[in-house]
Amino acid sequence: MEARQGSAAATEFQKILDHSGMVWNCWTGALARANALQSRTSRGADADAARVRALAAYKDFRTLWKDADPAIPILKRAKAEYVKLQ
Repeated sequence: MEARQGSAAATEFQKILDHSGMVWNCWTGALARANALQSRTSRGADADAARVRALAAYKDFRTLWKDADPAIPILKRAKAEYVKLQ
């Protein structure tokens, strides 16, 4: 993501999620961030689709981490990004 390649990052993270046996909740936050970046760097329908994917991934991430301490930085960032995407 440092290279600002949101689309490529989202594609790679989706491959990991689609591979059975992976620990899903470790990657949902990264997938959400990649799609959020793609939504900011794309235009038109591509940006809209990436935004929808990011919102869904952030929702999944927050659901999986619902019992975690809300002060954890990754949760704070995920919540802030989710709010910005709405």
